[in-house]
Order: sequence, then C-alpha cells, then structure tokens
Amino acid sequence: MSQEIRNLEPKALWNKFADLNAVPRPSKKEERVIAFMLEFGKKLGLETIKDEVGNIIIKKPATAGMENRKTIVLQSHLDMVHQKNNDTVFDFDKQGIDMYIDADWVRAKGTTLGADNGIGVATIMAILEATDIEHPAIEALFTIDEETGMTGALGLKGGLLEGQILLNLDTEEDDEIDIGCAGGVDVTATAEYDEEDTPTNSIGYQITVKGLSGGHSGMDIHKGLGNANKIMNRLLFNGFDDFGLQISEIKGGSLRNAIPRESVAQVIISEMYDEVFEFEMSQIIQEIKDEFHTTEPNLEVVLERLENAPKKVMPSMAQFFFVRSMYTAHNGVYRMSADFDDLVETSNNIAKVTLGAGKLVVQCLTRSSVETSKLDCANSLRAAFELMGCEVEFSGSYPGWTPNPNSEILEVVKAIYEKQNQAKPNVVACHAGLECGILGTNYPEMDMISFGPTIRGAHSPQERVSITSVAKYWKLVLEILKNIPNK
Repeated sequence: MSQEIRNLEPKALWNKFADLNAVPRPSKKEERVIAFMLEFGKKLGLETIKDEVGNIIIKKPATAGMENRKTIVLQSHLDMVHQKNNDTVFDFDKQGIDMYIDADWVRAKGTTLGADNGIGVATIMAILEATDIEHPAIEALFTIDEETGMTGALGLKGGLLEGQILLNLDTEEDDEIDIGCAGGVDVTATAEYDEEDTPTNSIGYQITVKGLSGGHSGMDIHKGLGNANKIMNRLLFNGFDDFGLQISEIKGGSLRNAIPRESVAQVIISEMYDEVFEFEMSQIIQEIKDEFHTTEPNLEVVLERLENAPKKVMPSMAQFFFVRSMYTAHNGVYRMSADFDDLVETSNNIAKVTLGAGKLVVQCLTRSSVETSKLDCANSLRAAFELMGCEVEFSGSYPGWTPNPNSEILEVVKAIYEKQNQAKPNVVACHAGLECGILGTNYPEMDMISFGPTIRGAHSPQERVSITSVAKYWKLVLEILKNIPNK
C-alpha cells in the first residue's frame, strides 16, 4: 500500500481508506471486514452492534453543545465490486487493493479500487474516531452486500435506529445531491439442451471480445458503451447464418451490476468454409469496431484457430433460437424519465452469459425508478427468452427511492454547498440502486439525501476517485455535521 495515499489530505479520511482497502471485502464474503468494523468500534469504546444479517451499527454521542440536534444516521456499504483485467494476477480473497496516485486521481493497479463505497465508509470511520469534529448524536450504519442484492439493507429491521436524518455517502458526482434512485430486479433465463457430437471435418475457433470499458450498469448505461455479450452474439448470429457455425461454449461477463467487458466463445465450422469464414468475420469485426470507435477505442475482437475442435456443440435448432433470443433481448436504456431531464428511467444490462455442457444461463439486471416500467422491461426479457424455451426467474427485487423535494436536510445541504462553492448543487435522482429506498421501507419517516465525491469507472478496473474532490466533499461533510437541525 503506497504511503503516498496516507499522506493525502484530509489525512484522517485517506488513512481510514488505506486501512479498509487492506481488508478483502467482496460481496457475500464480508466476514473479514465485518470483524474489522466490530474491532474498530469496540476499540473506540463506542456501542457497536452486529445485526442478524451482518450489518454493523456504531453509535457515538453528540459532542458538547450539540445534544439538542437531531440524531443522524451516516450510512455506507462495506462490500466492493471485485473486477480485474485479464492480465492482472490478483487474489481478491487474500490481497489488499494496490493503490497509486495518477495526477488528481487515486487508482488501483489492474483492479477495482473500492472507492465505491470505501470512501464513504472511511469518511464515517474518520468522524467516529475524531475528537475535534463537532457533531450531533451519530448512528453509523455499515451495510453488507449492497453490490449483489442489497441484502444488508433488506435485512435491516425497524427499531434498531433512532436517527431522524440519513446521510447516504454513496454517489459519485461531487456537485450533485441525490434525492431519488432506481429500483431493480434480477432476470435470469436458464435452459438445458442435449449436446451433439461435433461433425467430422470441423475446425475449431476461439472468439474473444475484450478491451471494452465496462462500468456501472446504472450510472454508465446511457453512455453507449459496448456490451461484450451483445457484441459476441452479433458475431455468432452472423457466423451461424452464413456458415453454419455451432457453439461449444460461451463465457461472457461476470457481475450483474457491471457492464460486461469481455466474452470468450469456442465454436466450430465446416473446414470447407475456413478461408471465407475468417475473411467474412474480419469484415464484421471491423464494422463493429468502426461503430464503437468513439466510445470503445480499445475494443478488440480476436479470432484464433484451435488446434483441436471442441468435441461437443449446441444443436443447430437450439442455437437458432438462442442467438435470436439474445438479439431480441433488450440491453441498454429502455426509457428516459419524463419527469427529470437526462435521467434514465428504465434500463437493462445483459450482464452474464454462460453456455456449455448442455446448460445455458443468461443473467440480467433491470433497473427503473418506476415500478411498473421495471416490470414491463423485465417482462420483455422474459418473453424473449421464453420463446426459445427458457425458464425465466425474477429475483432480488428492491424498491426505488421516491424523491422528496421538500426535504429539510436537503435545504440545509444546498445552502452549505452554495456558500462553500459559490454555485448551486445539482439536485437529482440517479439511475443507480442506492439503499435509501429499501431503508425507507422500515424507516419511512427518516429524511434522506445522498452525496459523495467524484468517482469514475466504478465496477471496472478503471475505477478512480478525484483527490481534490475528496477534499471538497470532506469540507462539506464537516459543515453539514455542524448544521444539523434541532430536534
């Protein structure tokens, strides 16, 4: 871990971020970071609670003179998305994140950084540890498993918190205050098929789509980025229609909330098409690269002949329906909001495709700030995949967060931001899935906003956080703590 990170200002925050990033903390494997937070709270002599699902709550009394202010909940999630480049050797289960400074950015070497939501966690830790920061009574809420189902927020029971105001520190533009977000649902299509023997006189190829930007499937879904699964299907569709290509296996994408950057397929064709196949595919590959030259300048599609053709393939009729269902299935923006300018209302990310050994699984994450529109998009996917004979399951549904433009804490934060920056903040709803909507189901009277420093490339190895933005954000947080309204 670079000592340079610990010397950044504000040191209290960056040191806690460095401590946190030394602890492996993948979603659904948070045992080590839960133990880390329990020890942290107990060493400070503060009331520290682990609830039945693994969320950590640390309570700190108000500083002198602030006892009459409303109790606040400072909230961030402990888990992080684990993504790495193919050529990066790294074990997320055992290693801490290797960080470095690049001009105004803190980055990680070949992996996700964990600024989402580690900067928020580190902020709260620094406040809990401080002896010179004015604040009202604090309930620090560290949730688990935000990135793969929000099960921590979903499992938090009513009655554990007494706070009247919640500050969620999990957004990624330092000039924005979020007052609403999208809900989501996982849409998973599965099917089984009887493999058949590869025909004689067949040639095997491996097709690799790589070099895509990836990114957050909510915050980046409108940017026109390439989806490796959709690009791969385009290649397979053309190869099948023109040359009778048959698929042996596909491995595309990884996480439901990350736009897939890579996909690898093994396929076969008849040897009679060998030369013309490579020529035609090179033409299609160039067309795709030309289409994406602005948003995906590093896109690569590699066609490699295999020494030995795969022994088993998907039958032609099953493949006929598969590639057409994949073409039909919606990916990207489904509908823009009619109520907020430039806000994506509904979207879908075809996140992961695995095919082989007689089994097919396609995993999608559908998001929307309108519950009925979320179901409409999910049903469009269901229809596409059921037409090929898949079973389709909806799971992990979570609600959106309905904006409250009359929020008391919103007015406080807007005034502070404007005074500090001589500019008005952008009050927005976002297309990401924040935990506020879920937390509000058991704490409906809690006044909530979300804000944070500028983070780019979350959920990808390009993730980075702005150093100057963190300083700006820290200054805002400290002033908000001084100005929490009276009870």
